[in-house]
Amino acid sequence: MSTPSWLNAGQLVLASNNKGKVAEFETLFQQLNLPVEIIPQGRLNIEDAVEDGLSFVENAIIKARHAAKISGKPALADDSGICVPILGGAPGIYSARYAGEHGNDAANNQKLLEDLQAFRQEGQAIEGMFVCVLALVEHAEDPLPKIFQGIWTGEILDAVRGENGFGYDPLFWLPELGKSSAELSKAEKNQISHRGQAMQLFRQSLTQI
Repeated sequence: MSTPSWLNAGQLVLASNNKGKVAEFETLFQQLNLPVEIIPQGRLNIEDAVEDGLSFVENAIIKARHAAKISGKPALADDSGICVPILGGAPGIYSARYAGEHGNDAANNQKLLEDLQAFRQEGQAIEGMFVCVLALVEHAEDPLPKIFQGIWTGEILDAVRGENGFGYDPLFWLPELGKSSAELSKAEKNQISHRGQAMQLFRQSLTQI
């Protein structure tokens, strides 16, 4: 296979203004050691896209196309969130604005706790999963976006626990580790998280070139 044009371009725009996501991606890309400069869209004064899709895949593609159109460069976008089956998959694509204000982690966590109160039964865990979809477009009208998906399963705690991470990490319990996501180091989280899984698939796609 030939080298993809986004690698030849020398630059790839990361379509996110979320500081937590950007920090995780910068670490993950350092581990990939790619011959390409990763540019968070904020450095190019690109505002967030209007996420009006109905799925993680749709929103990831919307964000990637938005960044590619404004920058004129290839773009990689992440759409991610937490899904709780007992709530019909909510918060889902609305995870970042679940409580109304975009990016208010404390309020979002509190709303999730409140919404789950009626379902809690002693001795029974409430399942949840973090979902990450990455969309890579070579240009704004790329007819074949590359999609990479990671799913991280766990349980939803009844109170926040841990100081690391961001978003719903303090409520995401990993029974096999005996820790919440917010109690993991960055390195530990990146190895097993939904975003880490998606990035591993992204990495594997490059080894097939």
